[in-house]
Amino acid sequence: MTSTAPDARPVLVVDFGAQYAQLIARRVREARVYSEVVPHTMPVAEMLAKNPAAVILSGGPSSVYAEGAPQVDPALFDGGTPVFGICYGFQAMAAALGGTVAHTGQREFGRTVLEVTPGDTTLFHGLPAEQSVWMSHGDAVSAAPAGFAVVATTAGAPVAAFEAPERGLAGVQFHPEVLHSEHGQAVLEHFLYEIAGCRPEWTTANIVEEQVELIRAQIGDKRVICGLSGGVDSAVAAALVQRAVGDQLTCVFVDHGLLRAGEAEQVEEDFVAATGVRLKVVDAQRRFLDALAGLTDPEAKRKAIGREFIRVFEAAAREVVADAGAHGEDVEFLVQGTLYPDVVESGGGTGAANIKSHHNVGGLPDDLQFSLVEPLRALFKDEVRKVGLELGLPGEIVWRQPFPGPGLGIRIIGEVTADRLELLRRADAIARAELSAAGLDRDIWQCPVVLLADVRSVGVQGDGRTYGHPVVLRPVSSEDAMTADWTRLPYDVLAKISTRITNEVPDVNRVVLDVTSKPPGTIEWE
Repeated sequence: MTSTAPDARPVLVVDFGAQYAQLIARRVREARVYSEVVPHTMPVAEMLAKNPAAVILSGGPSSVYAEGAPQVDPALFDGGTPVFGICYGFQAMAAALGGTVAHTGQREFGRTVLEVTPGDTTLFHGLPAEQSVWMSHGDAVSAAPAGFAVVATTAGAPVAAFEAPERGLAGVQFHPEVLHSEHGQAVLEHFLYEIAGCRPEWTTANIVEEQVELIRAQIGDKRVICGLSGGVDSAVAAALVQRAVGDQLTCVFVDHGLLRAGEAEQVEEDFVAATGVRLKVVDAQRRFLDALAGLTDPEAKRKAIGREFIRVFEAAAREVVADAGAHGEDVEFLVQGTLYPDVVESGGGTGAANIKSHHNVGGLPDDLQFSLVEPLRALFKDEVRKVGLELGLPGEIVWRQPFPGPGLGIRIIGEVTADRLELLRRADAIARAELSAAGLDRDIWQCPVVLLADVRSVGVQGDGRTYGHPVVLRPVSSEDAMTADWTRLPYDVLAKISTRITNEVPDVNRVVLDVTSKPPGTIEWE
């Protein structure tokens, strides 16, 4: 099941290998216009068959003159579809339309001063004549195609932007999608609204209304099952399906005992109260602890957690199917919280019930095959949160930071035991509470708290010598988790977290800060 814009005409973002292709799509959506990412290998006829409201050509690492570099089929410009080129896409567009792209010898990377050409311009109207933009190019357009007005320049790009509004065509050498381009979003919106004629109608309310209709059409009068993990993706997906088909949905929550403090209660109490969903809770905490006993290798722990989850969920699913069968009903569908980045990174493929491993379930037996219901597969994480708020989910669930499928099992370096889990929960709860009190919990992507259970650190507490465990704080900032940087938290906040943890959590006498970016480090330690 897929999602489309209210008028069923997407803006297509053609990915030329840019690190920012998905970001462009997000910025289009922030302008309340629906967008999709498509590969540059997609034939133009196939693109146009989607009846796009506009096409945006992304940046990319190639030179337009390099052997094998992706090119733009001139046929794209023959059908009257508005097109906007960015960086490499701008150069490829210029070359396809008869302009000149040259090695100017003046490469530009990073912040660059852009000069808007005097006179009327659609892309830059109402914006400063001089503005800071983000550049990343070696080649540059030295001559615009015939019929295009040059509307901006920089020291290294004689044609930094051009436009032919009457033909629905425009482009810029810089990256308007990144925050470093001061007025980039305005430039993008000028193209969308004033050149392409798009209307800002793709709202959260429309998304919910549209998905409810699609879900009802797909499921009909059949029963559907959903595995709740406690995370925002599965919660919002389940809430959407519940809104659409009510008691035809049964949610299964496997309490493996590896969640943080209060998260199991959020599912069992707050989520049920907000949605009225039919919830089946499986208390499997002892089973998971037994499976993890003696394991210290991270991969071994992950496999053990995944294996047990499959077995527990399988048994619960069989019970739901049997109950439905006793009432003459069939369970044919499984809800999955697939997001748009998952779709793009997997090539946009679809399939039968191959439940994603990072949702903790995989490899269900053949006799438990379901058709997938994926109401979030067209959405980015920030859009999912907005839909959750629209559906009335509690803020504690909607704004929950990303959390690994194996939970605290991979935030304990060493064997996982009940005592160590309780120790880590208390330390983690303190860190989250202080970040929230300081108003910082939404400024960071996530803040894993890691227990070095196999390490002993000497300390002094109560006038005595101690040998406690160190705890690591790992606050990171990111947009997509592909790359991340450590968050520069205020020293007073860090000090308060450290003081509370060492005072309030037994057997912890040292708190350290991880200041490693990704790469080279990962966000999680295991």
